[in-house]
Amino acid sequence: MTADGLPLVAIVGPTGTGKTDLSLALAAALRETGQGAEVVNADAMQLYRGMDIGTAKIGPDEWRGVPHHLFDVLDVTEEATVARYQPEARTAIRGILSRGAIPILVGGSGLYVSSVVFDFRFPGTDPELRARLERELEEQGPGMLFRRLAEIDPDAARRIGSTNGRRIVRALEVAELTGEPVSGSLPGEPEPWHRPTVVLGLDAPRSELVARLDERVERMWRDGLLDEVQALIPRGLESGVTASRAIGYAQALGELRGDLSRGEAIASTQQLTRRYARRQVSWFKRYPGIRWLSYDDPALVDTALTALRLAGTGPVTGAGPDSGR
Repeated sequence: MTADGLPLVAIVGPTGTGKTDLSLALAAALRETGQGAEVVNADAMQLYRGMDIGTAKIGPDEWRGVPHHLFDVLDVTEEATVARYQPEARTAIRGILSRGAIPILVGGSGLYVSSVVFDFRFPGTDPELRARLERELEEQGPGMLFRRLAEIDPDAARRIGSTNGRRIVRALEVAELTGEPVSGSLPGEPEPWHRPTVVLGLDAPRSELVARLDERVERMWRDGLLDEVQALIPRGLESGVTASRAIGYAQALGELRGDLSRGEAIASTQQLTRRYARRQVSWFKRYPGIRWLSYDDPALVDTALTALRLAGTGPVTGAGPDSGR
């Protein structure tokens, strides 16, 4: 495969299905064939320095010699935005391709993945308008803003939900700036940014995934999530617009403040994690040509390699006639 024809590989799917493990195993298998590969993060919370246990982030000592990009690039006080992420991720991918290596985009943050894989363009922002909407959010809560969004853009309201104040504000900002609905969903016929692109989706049966996620949350607390959060408080975690609301971190903060018991914090995190996983499946289900793979398939790496070999030069590509869900 020539450098000009190297694919962009995206490994996506719900949390807890082993995307990181597959990325490392696939990179190692490619290396055995003489083909280099590098990993690019597409998990919004893994952008943050110090947020490791609650995001299941692996450290450099576990990278197995595979270069990794866009991990630990934000302080917890900074706001993670897809408009900022997109150009940084694409710059990293261009650099990888220029070195003759295959970029492996890994993560479950749907809009972040889509912003790279598809030809998305993001509207700008208006500081005064944003400040006004955020002031309304702080004073009135998300309910009234959500009802306003539901009137002008019901699809976006349904997708965002009634409690995600930050995304509601952004959707209303875009609507007021452009006079059009927010463009956060996939268009009917999305155009790929890079050709060829191979999207591999990892999934698990619902009952198995729920059990894995519940255990994963309990393990986060056993592994020291409270200590991690405690160490992040002096670094500004509580004032972080994005970081302080991350699943697990918000609940750990609640426990440390005495607002939640240990059991309540864990149960809340488990419930939110399960809900998030359902949203992730729904999001990635819409990708044309995605190749869904079982997380526990013993031939998982071989199947992924086959997908790369079959990558064509058309739109975002799965592998073989059984592509799709």
